[in-house]
Amino acid sequence: MLHLVIFLAFGAVCVAGAINLLVQRHPINGALSLIAVMASLAVEFLLLGAEFVAAVQVIIYAGAVMVLFVFVIMLLNAGEEERSRGSRVALVLGVPGVLVGSSLVAWILVARSNVRPIEVGALPGDPKTIAGLLFHDFLLPFEVTSVLVLIAIMGAVVLASHPAQVQKSEKEG
Repeated sequence: MLHLVIFLAFGAVCVAGAINLLVQRHPINGALSLIAVMASLAVEFLLLGAEFVAAVQVIIYAGAVMVLFVFVIMLLNAGEEERSRGSRVALVLGVPGVLVGSSLVAWILVARSNVRPIEVGALPGDPKTIAGLLFHDFLLPFEVTSVLVLIAIMGAVVLASHPAQVQKSEKEG
């Protein structure tokens, strides 16, 4: 019973952080909300018995990726976002679309799910197996992701550099 209460509480924190992320005007506050979402997801994984996934969630997502996001936000010197009235087409088509899509997903989950409880530890999830999958079977996607992150960092540096500094460094070089 206690696990269920803690699970629901951190689920509520996760949803509240995601909603807060969407309504924030300042990018740093949005990034902090995303950190709260990632940390509460780590607790959810911990409660589900996936200790390794919870540790990876904290180290990789709440740690490294969010530090990268904050670094890029600071590098771009992003200020408070300007609000517009929004698109009437998005409102007219989006709200019914979300309602139809969510009710369809809920109906499929209720009517078609054959979910059975699984004992803790029944699925393979030890670090040796995960490392074998990550560095043997899925090595190419892992490396492609790291190259994409490197390209994103270089793009942020280029976008953040001032044109006068770029011209000055070209004349000196």
